[in-house]
Formats: sequence, structure tokens, C-alpha cells
Amino acid sequence: MKLKHLVVMSMMTVVAGCTSSHQDAQTTFDKYPVYDGEWEEMVYAPSVTKFSLWAPTAQEVRVLLYEKGQGGSAYRMVKMEPASDGMWRARVDEDLKGKFYTFNVKIDDVWQGDTPGLLAKAVGVNGDRAAIIDWGATNPKGWNEDKRPPLKRFSDIIIYELHHRDFSIDTVSGIHNRGKFLALTEEGTKTYLGEKTGLDHLKELGVTHVQLLPSFDFSSVDETKLDKPQYNWGYDPKNYNVPEGSYATDPYKPDVRIREFKQMVMALHRAGIRVVMDVVYNHTAITKGSNFERTVPGYFYRTDDEGKWANASGCGNETASERPMMRRFMIESVCYWAREYHIDGFRFDLMGIHDIETMNEIRRALDRIDPTIYIYGEGWAANRPQLPDSLLAMKKNAPQLPHIGMFCDEMRDALRGPWNDESKGAFVIGRMGHAAGVKFGLVGGTAHPQLSVKHAAASVQSTTLADSLTEDSLATVKAERELHFWATQPDQLISYVSCHDDLCLADRLKTTLPGLSEQEMNALAKLAATAVFTSQGIPFWYAGDEILRDKQGVANSYKSPDAVNAIDWRRKTSHHDFFDYVRGLIAMRKAHSSFRMGDASLIAKHLEFLPTPASNVVAFRIKGSPAGDSWLNTVVVLNARTEPVQVNVPEGRYWIACRDGRVDNVLGLGTLTGNVLTVAPRTAMIVHQ
Repeated sequence: MKLKHLVVMSMMTVVAGCTSSHQDAQTTFDKYPVYDGEWEEMVYAPSVTKFSLWAPTAQEVRVLLYEKGQGGSAYRMVKMEPASDGMWRARVDEDLKGKFYTFNVKIDDVWQGDTPGLLAKAVGVNGDRAAIIDWGATNPKGWNEDKRPPLKRFSDIIIYELHHRDFSIDTVSGIHNRGKFLALTEEGTKTYLGEKTGLDHLKELGVTHVQLLPSFDFSSVDETKLDKPQYNWGYDPKNYNVPEGSYATDPYKPDVRIREFKQMVMALHRAGIRVVMDVVYNHTAITKGSNFERTVPGYFYRTDDEGKWANASGCGNETASERPMMRRFMIESVCYWAREYHIDGFRFDLMGIHDIETMNEIRRALDRIDPTIYIYGEGWAANRPQLPDSLLAMKKNAPQLPHIGMFCDEMRDALRGPWNDESKGAFVIGRMGHAAGVKFGLVGGTAHPQLSVKHAAASVQSTTLADSLTEDSLATVKAERELHFWATQPDQLISYVSCHDDLCLADRLKTTLPGLSEQEMNALAKLAATAVFTSQGIPFWYAGDEILRDKQGVANSYKSPDAVNAIDWRRKTSHHDFFDYVRGLIAMRKAHSSFRMGDASLIAKHLEFLPTPASNVVAFRIKGSPAGDSWLNTVVVLNARTEPVQVNVPEGRYWIACRDGRVDNVLGLGTLTGNVLTVAPRTAMIVHQ
């Protein structure tokens, strides 16, 4: 996530109720009671509705009841009574279905202001008031029979990241519910040229998981003005346990967004696709005035040594996952989405802000629900968090986070160039010195015997030994010396070349090689895609890159208009060749277990890097047929040079699955016999015996 997602709104103020000493404040929070009973803030029945709120520092707490989700005054106030472990309770012995409510907490003789609570699960428009609904009425027909698509192991996953509006707002898509949850329920949608769009496009592509950009209730889109163009990625959380209203057909009716979200999940499941939610527990949209701060001031956020709001998120605050009730909040929330909405995975934004213990507790809690639920995240933070690095869910601590994945920026940057300099390209545009990072991703970030300094020179053939003395080749050796194999198993590494908060693949190529022709861009994009989908890590693909989407050079397009962010579905026709290539790579990966061995020891044993003419060529052989593959001795060559290269392979007869920008892993593209592969410029070649 980029630093510019949100406007910082007077965040850097001293925490009310905290001492000026950071340590004293922490000690105070450690003394807060921890509630370990069933944590529900509202339980409805026709005869009685029960309310609860954890507010250990409160003098008084009250519930305000409203007829509507917005506007008008409360028609009734209900006083809450203190209970054990900081909990307050109240009950109303009448049928409140259809009503709305807020809590208000009094601390140090000051009423903190209305809030829907910490755990609101249904809200009115814009999420300012929680709603009392009949949950049985939120389940679409067939929901109780909904099943997660089969998944044998995490290494079989192929992730596709999409934003609801990007994916379906284009009128050319033929989708009726454009920009809504329901867009992903529609079947048979096509462009006027007959290209499949929406859900059918996903099935045609062959991905196993769809990662949805934030789909919980966020602050930046006014749900009362949906007739006016509004756009945001949604990394500004308001109510973590409620679907976002702007993606529903009627944000005023609390049950609609819930039912339509479930319809979307059910439709994707029926299509054989699992659903991942992008979750943003590391910060909130605002600090002062947030649901957390109005309930238990100071507790849910970290402060720095001066008592000011810490800001590791770059968005004005950072939450305190290490505090017991924040940790419990996160665990309760993900388990709620997994149970109530049948969510199959969670992508944690700036996961490096969270502590290791919390992330492992989340993993254990989800294992009890279904161990095939996958979790992964960004193994870094925007700024330095307040906890010591040794306690944080950073990449370097991945060995302490089993079965939790992390994005591989080493491979990303080695393929397309550094994230902090959009003008610099890397391996795919032919630059020397980036092979080590590509290889790192290809082995899934696990320790490999060939990726060390003493083997670096062996990757360059003796016929071009002079290259080993060039600046680029020395950079390769230096990069390999500095490699840190942080993944213990390949399912901990997410291999990718682009994602939402950076330049899309086409824009990156155009920026790093000005004047690039469409044909050249197509070739270089294929090279990048081949690396991603032949990686032993879990491949991740940004929606629209398979048709070379164009964001007009805007990287941090978190609030850019549809003209920038929308996927132009006409590009599926004009770039169908690239779409077919990506689809072919996905089909090949799914059909052949050699590309997803799923075990570090198998990778070290079977994946062998071959000598190449220079560091802008990478070649490897998967010896034998690991994991029961029908292919034997598979060879992959990535040639980023502008001239053909020859790579020596063991003598034999080979069937060609990929060559000259085409992929066919079923019928093949011909055969060759001998011990040399000749690979065309700026292309990949894949052969097998």
C-alpha cells in the first residue's frame, strides 16, 4: 500500500487519557481487563434484543435507538449497566427488527460521541448507525449448501486481484450490475465483439482464487451520492465486519449489501473460484472520532515516545495488534468472515505492522474452521512500527510464520525494476544484473544450493567469461551474495510482477522503455508472465494485465476516475494473443506439478539452473518428474536479450510447450532433438521429455 492512500486528518495529536510517557501508557493498557466470553454487541430475537459493549474505562454507556439509518433524532435511550471484565450490557424486551442503534460512552465526564460499536455487522447508509436485522433473511437461496471449491494444497493456488469497480464498470463489458457485488454473479456477459467478460472471463482464464480489494465498509465513498462518480480503493476502514454499501444495489437497506455479497461468493464458488478478502486491520480511516477511539480511547492504537499517534501505515495511525482485545478483534473478525460469508482467504495489508503472535493466532483460528483457508500479506510497513522488528510479521521473520504467505518484492523488482523508481527497468527489458532476484522467485524464496556467491560465476558460460568482469555481472554476484532466503516453504512466497498500488504491467514497460511498440510490449509482458507462472511460489496476477490494461501511467490510482482505473474490455480483442498466452501458462501450471512442487527439499533436489550466456538470460531444468508429473526433465529458458541465445541441455528428444510467444501444453508446438536449445530474442521457451 502506498503512503498517499488517505489524507492525514489531524492525526498527530496526543492521545486523550494517556500520560506523556509512552511506557507508562503501555503499562496502563496492560492493566485493562480482557473479556474472554462470547463477544457479540447485539443479539436479536423477536422478544428481546441484547446489547453489549467492551468499554473498560467508561463511567457510563448508553444505547440510542433510531427509526432510520441516517437523519432524525434517537427515539429512545437505554442505559447500559457494567458487567465483568470491562463489558457493559443492556436489553430491550420488544421486537426491534428494522431499527438502528449507536453506542455512546462517557469517560472523564465527557461523552465521546455516537458509534455503531466495534463489531457492527449490519449498518445503515454510510455506516454511522448499526442495524437490527433478521440474519436468516440475509441468506440467498442455496446458501446453506454453498461449498468451498476443492483445494488440495496451497501450492495449487493462482490468485487474481481485482477491484469491483475496475472489473465491471466499463459499459462494453455487457454487465448489468456494473461496479457492484452482483457483477460477479452474472453469467454469459460479453463485449459487442463476443469476448467473454466478468465471471465467464475468470473461468476462461483459469485462476483458482479472486482477491477482492477492500470490500468491508470504508469511509471515502459517500453512499448517499452514488449518482455522482466516486472512486476509492477502500483502504480507509470504518466498519470491519460489514460489506461496503457502495457496491450494493441499495446501501440504505442493511440486509441488501449482506445478501448480495453472499450471492457473489456463492457464484464464484459455483464457478470453481475461491474468494480472498483484502483486509486492512493495520490502521483506520480516522483516529480521533473512530469507532475504536470513541469506545476505549488510546487502547487500540500505538503511540510513539512523545505520546503522539504512531504512523507505520503512512495513513495517520497504526493499530496495536499486540494488545489482547485488538488481537481478539482481528481474530474474531476474520473468523466471522470465514464462517458467515464463506471467505476462503485473507490478504493482510501492511502485515509487517502486526505482531507475529497475532498472525499465528489468526492462522490457528482459521485452521480450526478450515485449514485450506489461505492467508498472506505484505511483509513490510510504510514507516517503522513501534514494536521491535523481531516481533513483527516481516519477511525476515517468515520462518516464525508457518503457512502464512508474503509478497516477493525481490522477484517483482528483478523482473520489472524497483518500486521507488518507475523509470528504471530490469530483467524483462534486457538489463543485466537482475538474474539473482528472478531465480530467487523461481525457487519460491527457499534456500537453493546454486544461489550463492561461489556459484554465481558458474551461471555464465566460459565463452563469455569477459562478461563476468562487467559492472552488470558484478551486480549479479553482489545481488546473489545479499540474497536472504526468507521462505521455509514455497507456499510462503507470492510471485508477482504488478498489483493495484503501482504501475500496471503495460504502463511499467512503456515507462522504462519509451517508444516501445505494441509488438515489443507484448513480447516483454509474455516474458514477465512466464517467470511468474513458472515460479515455485504462488503466482499472483493483477486484474486486466492479461489484456494489457492501461492506467495512463498513474501508479497510485487510489482515487483516480474510471477513465484511469476501469478495465477497457475492448482490449481483450486487441490483445487477445497475450490473453491466450497467459491463459495457456495457467493451464500448463495447473496440469503439471513440476511447476508447483510445494516442498523446499524437492525444489532443491529437482530444480537445476543451467549455464547461460549472460545475466539477462535465466534457464532452469526440473529434473525427472517430481510430484508425479507426466512431463519429464522440463526446461524453461527466459531470454531477455535482443538476440537469440543458445542454451545447452542434456542430449535427448524434447517436446515444445512454449516457443516464439505461443503456449500449447496439450498438443505441443513440435519436437526437437539434440543438446542445444535456440531461443528467440525476448521470448521464453519451455520444453520437456
